Amino acid sequence: MVTEVKPEALRRAIAAEIAQMKSYEVPDECVRLGLAAGSESEAFEGKFRYVMARLRHLELPRLLAIAQRCINDHDVPELQGLVDHFGHRGVDGEFKNLIFAADGPKPELFFVDAVNNEVEITKNAEHCLIYTKPLTAQGLTWADLVGWWRDNCPQLRDADDVVVGQHLYKRLFASLASEPEQIVFRAYCSLYRRAGGFELPALVPQVYLHYDPIVASMRRGPRPRERQRMDFLLLLPRRERIVVEVDGKHHYADGSGVASPERYAKMVAEDRRLRLDGYEVFRFGGSEFTDPSVEESILSFFIELLDKHGVPTTAGVSETVDVTSRTMQTK
Repeated sequence: MVTEVKPEALRRAIAAEIAQMKSYEVPDECVRLGLAAGSESEAFEGKFRYVMARLRHLELPRLLAIAQRCINDHDVPELQGLVDHFGHRGVDGEFKNLIFAADGPKPELFFVDAVNNEVEITKNAEHCLIYTKPLTAQGLTWADLVGWWRDNCPQLRDADDVVVGQHLYKRLFASLASEPEQIVFRAYCSLYRRAGGFELPALVPQVYLHYDPIVASMRRGPRPRERQRMDFLLLLPRRERIVVEVDGKHHYADGSGVASPERYAKMVAEDRRLRLDGYEVFRFGGSEFTDPSVEESILSFFIELLDKHGVPTTAGVSETVDVTSRTMQTK
């Protein structure tokens, strides 16, 4: 018989982990994790009780986010097991290849080793990038992507991270197909400028999430997947993967601009399939981008999204880490 695990067990495991710290450290640690502030004297009276008082009113989604932050910073097997029990897992399977930043014709590829899922692009390779390094426990961070970019650009081997990040940002920005996509990308990438921002998940543009080797004009009958390329993808810790789409008129209307229920139905059906596969899907509507404050709204959304998944964003901004310089924002 499987024993039911309740949120209270999660609260107690979090509190037990934090209670191992010094009493004077506990209040700052609680604030860092997103819990209410308190005094050292209260913590000295009982560290476990101090933390539990701040966890008691929190619902499961918030508890899971705080637990994930603890796991990110400490090796806590018991806490990891509880989080797994509540299904905070993400996509099954292991990462193999990431084909992204497509800015031209669809790449043609073949399996070099089908057993190990190793691919090689044989045509149009100049129009996309392919990342094959194993993911770390943090998913795919901007620091990971910058390090990989340096390894693949001989002229940048001796450059510092800021210079390499600016060079990579410009290449990724060039792959964006519309001004709304550019706004989303620019808003998110401003987070890299914050203290510790290079350790945040990378927002990867123009990703082939599915791949059909046969072009649409050659295929008879329906495609295996209607939508192959995604606007943006985030690869978070613990195999959590988030698709972000920017919807233009073509998502819900035909070529003449007339609303198309069929086109819309295909889109939402694909979203359902992605969610069943373990992906989260978020969409921005075209009319949102007419708001002068849209960039601030998008940034707030991403901060809340990362917070929900236990990935904190720090508040300090370093002007020396400028990967979103407006001199780069050319179409």
